[in-house]
Amino acid sequence: MTRPIFTPIPEDIITRAITEMRFSEQGLIAAIAQQCDSGEILMMAWMNGDAVRETLTTGRVCYWSRSRKALWRKGESSGQIQSLKHFRYDCDKDTILLMVDQKGVACHTGRRNCFYHEITSDGVKIISAPDVDPADLYGPGKE
Repeated sequence: MTRPIFTPIPEDIITRAITEMRFSEQGLIAAIAQQCDSGEILMMAWMNGDAVRETLTTGRVCYWSRSRKALWRKGESSGQIQSLKHFRYDCDKDTILLMVDQKGVACHTGRRNCFYHEITSDGVKIISAPDVDPADLYGPGKE
């Protein structure tokens, strides 16, 4: 069942969950974003403890950018935000499942999701076109 409005998670629960999770030596954990109502897998990114804490506190998904070495608040520059509905982690405690409501596209290429390469017996195919021109998402005047 999807929560209609995000309810912040109490700090003690967040701290306990972060302590339980198995982060890599680099302090990261894989996070998969899934559209809450359709089940569509949108993307995979990395989170650190601060990103987990911010996501659970605000209800707006925040990742860790390995290239920028900084928190990456999804949609901060493009407007394509992910609102958290459910936060789960797996049995090994080393992968997060974020059930979200995605506003617009999830992929920086302008596609709804990042999984548009398909391997078939005929080779690798691109199975979806961009919904939005990336220049419109990240062009001049955008961060």
